[in-house]
Amino acid sequence: MSGRTPADARGWAALGARLFLAAAEGFGPAEYAAPTPLPGWSRAHLAAHLAANADALGNLVHWAATGEPTPMYASPEERLAGIERGRALPAAELTSWVRESVQRLTAGLDALTPEQWQAPVITAQGRTVPAAELPWLRAREACVHAVDLAALCADVLAKRAPAFALRTPDGGVRWNPPGDGEQPVVEAELPQLAAYLTGRRHIEGAPPLGPWL
Repeated sequence: MSGRTPADARGWAALGARLFLAAAEGFGPAEYAAPTPLPGWSRAHLAAHLAANADALGNLVHWAATGEPTPMYASPEERLAGIERGRALPAAELTSWVRESVQRLTAGLDALTPEQWQAPVITAQGRTVPAAELPWLRAREACVHAVDLAALCADVLAKRAPAFALRTPDGGVRWNPPGDGEQPVVEAELPQLAAYLTGRRHIEGAPPLGPWL
């Protein structure tokens, strides 16, 4: 199995975007108003989040390419406000935003030089990472939220992109939670463990986790 390279991650991100858009292309107002596994979020919220995330990662691509500090979001409040504005767009405009944001991010990543891939940028969580990590950040968002949109189920994602699924902590099928003292080892089928690790499902006997993405 190949390692977690930027090329691998870009392939997974592209897969997630294709699956997301394949479902969203036919959505009208009623479909976008439907709920998702994320508490309080409709499909419109999810689409606006994914589009805004692509544009925000594009800010980090600009940072890597130019050296000009360009944060993903001006503030957490600005991030949430952008999602709220986006989810209120007409259905066709929201779908277009998702599609065009993917195209912009792809073009920006394509233009990075080998040196720029190593440029340090700061994520929305405050972590300093090389630009080479950006495709992985996008892959997580695109693939997990394709599942959330009900474009596919988790076991289909595991079959379509097994290398992505196996990049969950400690190999994806056995996870020892960090923390002080002895912690329980969580074992489950890959789709169930992936859902647990991203805050979508609880596993009996496992410590509770909040949503990560």
